Amino acid sequence: MNIRNTTAKERMLKKIRQALLQKRENPYLDFEDSPLYKDETEPLDLTFARELTAVSGKFVYCDGEIALIENLILLAESLKINKIFAWEYAVQQLLDQYGFPVYTTGHNFDQADAAITVCEALIARNGNVLISNGDAAGRALSVYPPVHIVIAKASQLVMDVKHALRKVQEKYHDKFPTMLTMIDGPSLHTDFINQSLPVGQGSKELYVFLLEDRF
Repeated sequence: MNIRNTTAKERMLKKIRQALLQKRENPYLDFEDSPLYKDETEPLDLTFARELTAVSGKFVYCDGEIALIENLILLAESLKINKIFAWEYAVQQLLDQYGFPVYTTGHNFDQADAAITVCEALIARNGNVLISNGDAAGRALSVYPPVHIVIAKASQLVMDVKHALRKVQEKYHDKFPTMLTMIDGPSLHTDFINQSLPVGQGSKELYVFLLEDRF
């Protein structure tokens, strides 16, 4: 066939056939790293804050531990919450040195007003919080109390799910958690193990306090 006499459609079909003959197992190895948003070059904390807010979560940046405690006190006063539970040692140690009162056992857990936990990662692209049963809080503290407060480190910010899973693998090695849960916003959790989306099971309010790596 004379290329000069072919139509645009024929040329397009020829290119498609050539592409199919040359296809690889995965021709887009860095697909998740390709820009999905025109403003993806912005800092991860700004991307995460925007996406978290879009799914009705609340983002609070704390430039230090004092700011964290002050914001926790303001939140407790504004929401009129008294019984706040925290089961992870790192959180207990941080709050205790400033005299912030929390319940550290499961006694009267059914009366909890709020819970404070850590997380495995903050996923900027979707404003998601990744938690696991590798921490003392497990999934219980993120599900039952009406208010869930997450204290996260700036170094836990990642762009995508694959980067979050990589962090978990590097942290636990061969003792990988048996359960990973994605918090997509208030009352919305995705169970990574069972591939289910239990809508309506979770805290009614989600607050993420982002703290510099000092605890």
